[in-house]
Amino acid sequence: MRGWWREISGLVLPVSCGGCGRTRVQLCEECRAELHGGAPRRVRPVPQPPALPVVHAAAAYENAVRAVLLAHKERGEMGLAGALGKALAGAVRAGTGHVGVGGPLLLVPVPSARRAVAARGHDPTRRIALAAAGELRRGGTPARVVAVLRQRRAVADQAGLGAGQRLANLAGALEVVAGGERLLAAGRVVLVDDLLTTGASLAEAARAVAASGHADGVPGSGQAAVVAVSPSAFEINRNCQ
Repeated sequence: MRGWWREISGLVLPVSCGGCGRTRVQLCEECRAELHGGAPRRVRPVPQPPALPVVHAAAAYENAVRAVLLAHKERGEMGLAGALGKALAGAVRAGTGHVGVGGPLLLVPVPSARRAVAARGHDPTRRIALAAAGELRRGGTPARVVAVLRQRRAVADQAGLGAGQRLANLAGALEVVAGGERLLAAGRVVLVDDLLTTGASLAEAARAVAASGHADGVPGSGQAAVVAVSPSAFEINRNCQ
């Protein structure tokens, strides 16, 4: 109900830009350009988890991009999902190369903790993934969301944890749901998330997919895409395409 109310209120109440706060527009042209204006790039956090798949990001997590992601995730501004999904779709395209190789693209979102979804009233990564799949299909790329990952145990809040602590906190925390192996066999898996910090979440997601027996999930291989990554990782990899 909370999610429905946010969506309805966004249609009838005055809005402001999720990036800069400019009134009467949900995302102004300047902030949209920060989110969509650059070419997606391959990124590698430092230190890099050994099981991390090849990751492409649409933008650096700063300024308007950071504000838009937080507005969608923490303030429930659902209307921003389309713009974020478009950015994620660009990162997916950058990493998957030719269309149609290995069947449709299967976007597998990294799951949020149940308590976080309950507190926010929505699952931001899944919502962005659905928007990205729609954007890909409109561009002629068969794609769908396959939300087959779930948390098998509780994990601590990642905020304030270092890279090694995040890896330890998430180790063995995810699994593929019963019957998910069959769904993953229907196409080419791309792990997706809204934000990459240390890479621990994507590395654990890759491990869980690999444990299900899917070839694209072999730790250290496969593909992943995110909307944003820390500015340092984005800038360092400008020439590492």
